[in-house]
Amino acid sequence: YRLSQSLFSIMVVHNEFTTAGKEPGLKIWRIEHMDLKPVPKNLYGNFYTGDAYLLLYTTSLPSYNIHMWLGEECSQDESGACAILCTQLDNYLGGYPVQYREVQCNESLTFQGYFKSGIKYQKGGIASGFRHVVTNDANVKYVLHVKGRRTIRATEVEFSWASFNQGDCFIIDLGKDIYQWHGKQCNMFEKTQALNMSRKIRDGERNGRATVHVVEEGEEPQALIDALGPKTAISPPIPDSDTVETANKNKAALYMISDASGSMKTACVAQSNPFKQEMLIPEECFILDNGVDNNVFVWKGPKANEAERKAAMTAAQEFIKEKNYSNKTQIQVLPAGGETTLFKQFFKNWMDKDQTKGPTKPFTIGRIAHVQQIPFDASTLHSNHAMAAQHKMVDDGSGKIQIWRVEEGARVPVEPASYGQFYGGDCYIILYTYKQGSREQHIIYTWQGLKCTQDELAASAFLTVQLDDSMGGEPVQVRVTQGQEPPHLMSLFKKKPMIVHLGGTSRTGGQTKAGSTRLYHIRSSTTHATRAVEVTPSACSLNSNDVFVLKTPNSLFVWRGIGASEEEVATSKHVVTFLGGSPVDVVEGKEPATFWTALGGKKEYQSSKSLQKMIKAPRLFGCSNKTGRLVVEEVPGDFGQVDLATDDVMLLDVGDQIFLWVGSQANEVEKTGAPKIAKEYVDTDPSGRSGIPITTIKQGAEPPIFTGWFHAWDVCMWEKSPLENI
Repeated sequence: YRLSQSLFSIMVVHNEFTTAGKEPGLKIWRIEHMDLKPVPKNLYGNFYTGDAYLLLYTTSLPSYNIHMWLGEECSQDESGACAILCTQLDNYLGGYPVQYREVQCNESLTFQGYFKSGIKYQKGGIASGFRHVVTNDANVKYVLHVKGRRTIRATEVEFSWASFNQGDCFIIDLGKDIYQWHGKQCNMFEKTQALNMSRKIRDGERNGRATVHVVEEGEEPQALIDALGPKTAISPPIPDSDTVETANKNKAALYMISDASGSMKTACVAQSNPFKQEMLIPEECFILDNGVDNNVFVWKGPKANEAERKAAMTAAQEFIKEKNYSNKTQIQVLPAGGETTLFKQFFKNWMDKDQTKGPTKPFTIGRIAHVQQIPFDASTLHSNHAMAAQHKMVDDGSGKIQIWRVEEGARVPVEPASYGQFYGGDCYIILYTYKQGSREQHIIYTWQGLKCTQDELAASAFLTVQLDDSMGGEPVQVRVTQGQEPPHLMSLFKKKPMIVHLGGTSRTGGQTKAGSTRLYHIRSSTTHATRAVEVTPSACSLNSNDVFVLKTPNSLFVWRGIGASEEEVATSKHVVTFLGGSPVDVVEGKEPATFWTALGGKKEYQSSKSLQKMIKAPRLFGCSNKTGRLVVEEVPGDFGQVDLATDDVMLLDVGDQIFLWVGSQANEVEKTGAPKIAKEYVDTDPSGRSGIPITTIKQGAEPPIFTGWFHAWDVCMWEKSPLENI
């Protein structure tokens, strides 16, 4: 401990850190021979089990998360180097980042949220001569065992039928052909999640140049048997293990750290939670011990000894050894003002700086030495700040863009004046060109509307490959379905928002006529890109935290919810310009009768007060017994309607209320067990929320108080299975 303090006091700045934290987004480095080497962006989410990695996530405020990830086979030297570099990066960023120690297969939800398409573990590492794969490398040959319903984890296993079992999905990557094999007891949601991983390999590692084949057990093609050898008996499903009792998950103790004698000592402040916030003295550092659930937190007082603050990660590691906890225990090091949701839940009625009575607005830590207040942003309704769930951004969207519409099997240029407008009856091909260093890079987005024809879908895929080939095969291909646009695509239209029309087409003399009454829902994303989505023109589509534009044959309204942001109000002007007419500004609560008449009458809509005064972001959990026992898993990252698994019961926690959503294919064990879990979840909340209402709703009969937590709720989403949609 004393040695660590001495090392940290004489640290120099690594060259890789000179640009760290300058731009929002995710950066990943691998530890190679005790040094840092950046990982290519298209391979983010791929980790070698014999290596250690350092990750930095930067928000636009800025605020920071630093993660040190340790593979289960990485050496002591590599993990030690990673810890020192982690502390050096924290020092360079002023000591304001939240630091996490991540261990393979036991990553925090914050970490998991960066990789919505899944995490891939490959055998080997830098010591074995394994480097990150070359893009478009067709000479690969491995099997991935895919597990997880909320977080997809794909782990490389022996290239043999002996690795397979009937309860899981497996990906056999042969370079130009990627086979996704489903065990006979694998369910639809797991197949869908695995397909996201297969597509990630195809699009990220092969630039769209591989073919994905879906194979059911017992229907294996000859090419697959040739690769793996004669098929042997497939093992039965493997049950998961869960060693943590539910009753122990929320138990914690609080310790104060002291280094007065030059070596770390801890003194117990409170044996059990919930704790009082005033126990955290600014002049000291504290350890919150939730080791029974594999979590240890270090809180750094703003006026604490500098050496003590710098050695916080080392102090936590020493504490884990002292308590004889599992080496898989997660560590979070938190500066004052940067406390995560997971940490705050152990305190009774946590209040942030400048907060007086009850929750007001969310706060986060910036580079300056005080807590900054975030202007209200409705997009935070989708995310848990503890997860920092963001998709990666290749750049800020300031490059060159060209857009074509797919028409009669050909690419027809779209007028630049209408860039950013997408119609549900069309398919579009977007070519984006940007500079990376001195070299030009290209991305081809293929946007497919939900109401386009099968012929247009097929033509869009063919034309994308044709464009790719004409550019020497260098572009990265990304296929996008209407309503699932990634933040980077949304950011390409300069200061204009992305506008998604419910149906119709942008062709001259279009095939279908737009409705006489149209309603557009405007919301900012977590990356501050804004999207306007056409929704059903009904009062129940409204949301108190957003802006809506309503167009009728005789009027035009801009409705502002009381929790809407200025960013969303500014976006409404672009929608008004497109629709034409002189708008009437309407503030929620002061609507004229003509407004409600245009929407078919006044109806209940999402107006939860907890949406307007958020400190705890909503959290979504899945309750499933697909593994043989009823388990609960949190959905990492930004959640959406697509995360509601139709064969499960889902729990949505919005702070002052709990929703239980029952999927149409959920079984009786899940239906009867989930309400008990919901009650236990509330009664055992460390912050004390016993007695808040629990509402049970069924798939297909969702009220506005539930759908309002999901952007642009689609009532037609489940007309086909998620697997068919992909």
